[in-house]
Amino acid sequence: MGILGRNQKAEPLNYGEVFTIWTNIGTNHGLIAAYQTFYNHTGDADLRKLIEEAITMMEEENKQLIPVLKTNGIGLPPAPPERPIAQLEHIPAGARFNDPEISAALSMDTVKGLMACSTAMGLCTREDIAMMYGQFHYSKAQLGAKLLRLNKSKGWLVPPPLHTQMNLQ
Repeated sequence: MGILGRNQKAEPLNYGEVFTIWTNIGTNHGLIAAYQTFYNHTGDADLRKLIEEAITMMEEENKQLIPVLKTNGIGLPPAPPERPIAQLEHIPAGARFNDPEISAALSMDTVKGLMACSTAMGLCTREDIAMMYGQFHYSKAQLGAKLLRLNKSKGWLVPPPLHTQMNLQ
């Protein structure tokens, strides 16, 4: 059956898989640090829970992805240091991110993550890697739905102009 045989873990990674996994780990490292900073700036308890969920999700992804690179002898991307916890009151008002900005950033990052997972699934030759990205996609879709619900309930969602006039000719 050649190099693409029955044992997925014995198959070599293609260059797309290597680049995707390496980039995913590096992106997660950067976003985890950014979200730790956002956490310090957040006053809304519901948003704080979603930030914690996003951080946990990315840490779990990295726990699955890092061994794949290590097993294949590929070096890991650098990771920034963890951000210390700060009190919201100690951050000057003009230097603070506000909750709607933070929620919008998380929402945009989630959409980008969904697209990246879809791309990863499409370029994989190893089924185990494609399935892993399918699981990541599902988790991100769930987070995106929670963020949408939060943005609507808090009045933070700014929709584009709504087209309500219908031309029924």
